[in-house]
Formats: sequence, structure tokens, C-alpha cells
Amino acid sequence: MHNKQNNKESKSYVQGLRPFGNTLPRGYRGILKKNGYNYSEIINKWNILVGKKISDFCYPKSIKMINQNKDGLLVLSVERGNEIDAEYSKKDIMNKINGYFGYKLISEIKLQTFSAIKKKISKKSIFLKSSGKLEKKIDMIENQELKKSLTQLLDLAKND
Repeated sequence: MHNKQNNKESKSYVQGLRPFGNTLPRGYRGILKKNGYNYSEIINKWNILVGKKISDFCYPKSIKMINQNKDGLLVLSVERGNEIDAEYSKKDIMNKINGYFGYKLISEIKLQTFSAIKKKISKKSIFLKSSGKLEKKIDMIENQELKKSLTQLLDLAKND
């Protein structure tokens, strides 16, 4: 073992292999201690872990660990209207996640709802907004046959 003196602190260095945790930067060590790996693993494999049916209406929002690596609280964001389905599948989700990790990582699931407003934008409205620009560009075309064909196409699209 070698000792190295610095102005403020003394460090001891061991030759040979070091623990993996000592080679990581400080920021990463904090994330691993807070189970950042587990959370990222759950997010990455959410569709595989819980199945397509459940993953269509909910996704993991966060994990809060009570003990070191056990008895965690999984917070799920659930689409409004599907709360009952999520409530009934809590046990199933916990069993699948805990089975994947091999120990009891999640002991409780909390649900938070969100409203998924899907605004339908019709293609026709977008087309009608840009039709004035298209008419100007068609007018600049010198080839009369092409110009006539494009104006007919534009008229047909407006009437649909």
C-alpha cells in the first residue's frame, strides 16, 4: 500500500484490482445507490415486463425506495378512464417486476392519472391552409399542360 500526502488530505492507494464502485464518478455512484439502474431497466423493458395491454394505458413515472434495494413504491401514470384496469392489475405488475429482478423490489404501486387529449388534425384543413401558396406556385409554372393538370388536381383535393 502506498500513501500519498496532499495539502488537505491523505489518500491510500492499493495496487491491483479495485472495487467497481470506486472507479465510478461521484454522480453515477449516487444514481446507483438510489436505484437508478432499476428504474431505467423498468422503463426500457416496460412493454416486455407488463405486456402490451397494460403498457397501452399506463407507464412508470418514478420509483421511491424505502429500504436499500427493497420495498419500493412504484408510481404509475395511468390514462384517465383506465384507472380500474390499472387497479386490478397492480398485483400482476408487482409480481412481474419482482420476478424479473429476482427479489422484492416493488411492494406498493401508487396510481396517478393523466388525461390524454388526442386532438385530431384533419389533413383537409392543413391542405386548405396551404392551397393558396400552392396556387401561386402553380401560376409560376410555364408549361401549360402541367399547369392545367396541377390545377385540376388541386380542385379535386379541395372538393374532397
